[in-house]
Amino acid sequence: MKKIALITGATSGIGEACAQQFAKNGYDLILTGRNREKLEQLKDYLSNEKVDVLLLCFDVRDRKAAIAAIESLDERWQKVDVLVNNAGLALGLDAEFSGDMDDWETMIDTNIKGLLTMTRLVVPGMVDRNHGHVINIGSVAGDVAYANGNVYCATKAAVKAISDGLRVDLVNTAVRVTTVKPGLVETNFSVVRFHGDQDRADTVYKGIQPLTGQDIADVVMYAANAPEHVQIAEVLVLATHQANGFTISKDPNRNEHLS
Repeated sequence: MKKIALITGATSGIGEACAQQFAKNGYDLILTGRNREKLEQLKDYLSNEKVDVLLLCFDVRDRKAAIAAIESLDERWQKVDVLVNNAGLALGLDAEFSGDMDDWETMIDTNIKGLLTMTRLVVPGMVDRNHGHVINIGSVAGDVAYANGNVYCATKAAVKAISDGLRVDLVNTAVRVTTVKPGLVETNFSVVRFHGDQDRADTVYKGIQPLTGQDIADVVMYAANAPEHVQIAEVLVLATHQANGFTISKDPNRNEHLS
């Protein structure tokens, strides 16, 4: 029987790339997201991969919707082998004392509480089967706060702590836990952060060749495909000209980004 991967936030960026990568590796997929149309488009795109794709349209911030979605799965689909907690976002880039409190709430509810909800709903089945893998998408921002990153950095620090705690709680089982922490990845991340300001988002990546969603999906897949006795606990993935969350070399003469 094929393995099953459940990927949250699958309609764009890292989540979409992970869906494509798992499909290429023969996994059947449960894909979640808030946009039904984009989920359907992704399912159509994956149709040539000869895998089964089940769509669950809900917002991970909505606990009742998440519970209903997971409880709707039949016995076969409940046997999730890999849970990729990818749904997450940054909103705003303001000093903490002048930040938007609604943005804070959205980030906390998505990046922390949504991840916890999905973990709570899926991992008990893994424990019962003594088999499974949780892969949480963190961020270099969770290591050290950067200017005006405050709450977003805090949510990604929480992802690391939650992942580390889960790994401890599961140590007497065969369930593995991995945290993948990307640096600069060119997706719609910055467009969302800047509330749709494409020009401002583009400046984030000028002068440096950033990572792509596919780069991170490759790392996620490597961790998932490691032998059962190997647990890739944590991976920090940076662009070549990035040293950490705030040390980045940008050269306007670099043309990689223009390709």
